[in-house]
Amino acid sequence: MTHAFEHRMRNPIIPGFYPDPSICRVGEDFYLVCSSFELYPGIPVFHSRDLANWEQIGCCMTAENGFHVHGDMGCGGVMAPTIRYHDGVFYVINCNFADRGNFYVTATDPRGPWSKIHWIEDIPDIDCSLFFDTDGRSYLVSPGDDPMEDNGRAIFLTEYDLKEGKAKGERKKIWNSALRGASSPEAPHIYHIGDYYYLIIAEGGTEHYHSVAVARCREVDGWYEGNPANPVMTHRHLGYTYPIDNVGHADLVDTPGGNWYAVMLASRIIDGQHKNLGRETYICPVAFERGWPYFSPGSGKMEWEYPADPALPWTEYPGEADRDDFVSGELALYWSFWGTPYEDFWEIRDSRLRLKCLPRPMARKLSGFHPGEVKIVKDDCISFLARRQRSVDFDVRLHMAFAPAGREAAGLMVMQASNHQLRLEKALKDGKEILRLVQVTTKQKGLPFLPGYEADTTETVLHEEEAGKGDLYIKLEVRGQNYDFYAGPDEENPDAFYLRADGRVINPEEVGGMVGTMIGMFATANGEVSGNAAEFDYFELKNL
Repeated sequence: MTHAFEHRMRNPIIPGFYPDPSICRVGEDFYLVCSSFELYPGIPVFHSRDLANWEQIGCCMTAENGFHVHGDMGCGGVMAPTIRYHDGVFYVINCNFADRGNFYVTATDPRGPWSKIHWIEDIPDIDCSLFFDTDGRSYLVSPGDDPMEDNGRAIFLTEYDLKEGKAKGERKKIWNSALRGASSPEAPHIYHIGDYYYLIIAEGGTEHYHSVAVARCREVDGWYEGNPANPVMTHRHLGYTYPIDNVGHADLVDTPGGNWYAVMLASRIIDGQHKNLGRETYICPVAFERGWPYFSPGSGKMEWEYPADPALPWTEYPGEADRDDFVSGELALYWSFWGTPYEDFWEIRDSRLRLKCLPRPMARKLSGFHPGEVKIVKDDCISFLARRQRSVDFDVRLHMAFAPAGREAAGLMVMQASNHQLRLEKALKDGKEILRLVQVTTKQKGLPFLPGYEADTTETVLHEEEAGKGDLYIKLEVRGQNYDFYAGPDEENPDAFYLRADGRVINPEEVGGMVGTMIGMFATANGEVSGNAAEFDYFELKNL
């Protein structure tokens, strides 16, 4: 029976596009990082005292420590970080698909500043994770290519000297996967608990067939024995209509009282296999029985909520502000750019956000990406500032002052990965200012990180009408997959512009929830050079 005074951990504990969670504990404080892909700043850092309530305290990756990410497909960049703490230092290890590949950064305070990037030149695998053993040795555990395995993949362990930044021992295979020929064994983490070293990996791919598998060994570098209960967490057997999907990619943490929990990613589906919110951060309790960890004891599936650990101090934090009036010269942590903002294209002045019309359009031909394929281009920025969708239903309001010229356009954009967008934009046509709703979709062949990838993007104007001169108020009401757009000079009652746009079109199943929907303001000159800018008096995103 649930008592009225009982606190609950409610999933997702970090809603919205915050995937691939990794967690560590330092004393009574918990720290968590997530993937940010092509968003800037990169790798958000969260803090909690009770595992239920979380506050963002910073980001690991910024221009100050050499972070480069390119706004390309939305699903490239940095993914699958791991955070660990050892001898007074925090370590975050990751792979940047837009730069030189594997790297790690360090900090004595997780709020930052974080160190310059330490590139890992001698480990080619992605999803590298750090493990510090009780004898002081440090290791990199990683998935890599192995032609001897049915699926061509295996899990490897390498002793690593973090001070020198190089491998100290041989790269040794320690496991393959729970299922024979399993797809995508990845995201490995090692823990030394009692008499065993435990290896936790993800397999099945990060979409519907995602899962958590466990193996153990009495030696850190021996051959690991798979748990006969594998997979220990998955929702793939629950069907395509189960409301929580994509469950996997786990990381364990213990409390000061000795209880265990696992954070992992999962997705909420909206009207079928559509994952507008992307992959979010969830949590479940873990119990050890007969030498093996069991996830979500009693049900074996991720639940919407669990009792909070009564031994942890319940600590609530202020949530994200619904509205930003741009009264501060600095942006709140919930704002993101798409790609590193090298150019000076934005500023906050006189309580207004000003976005320059850069030449780069909002959608262009897509190309694939590969780890280590450096694509540092500093004059190819995109003038877009956005927030994550964090609830199924939400409302957006903004106030924009913009007088377009030439091919310029500015307004509100709802963006999903791989050129899937809805843009309500003010532009110029035949010498008249117009307002139009543009739908962008893409047909894809293959995967962007594999050879042979192809993509064909289509832009369709759903509705267009003449716009009056002067300031414009825009409102968007989203209820599930229904997107209602309003615009006009009246702030309280803007006119209906286009009702019931279909959100499923920009969140197709093929996108797969890899990343989530971003909602924000943009300005573009669509291939021309311009000195013009759009000004935004406020932006409001209200989660319902």
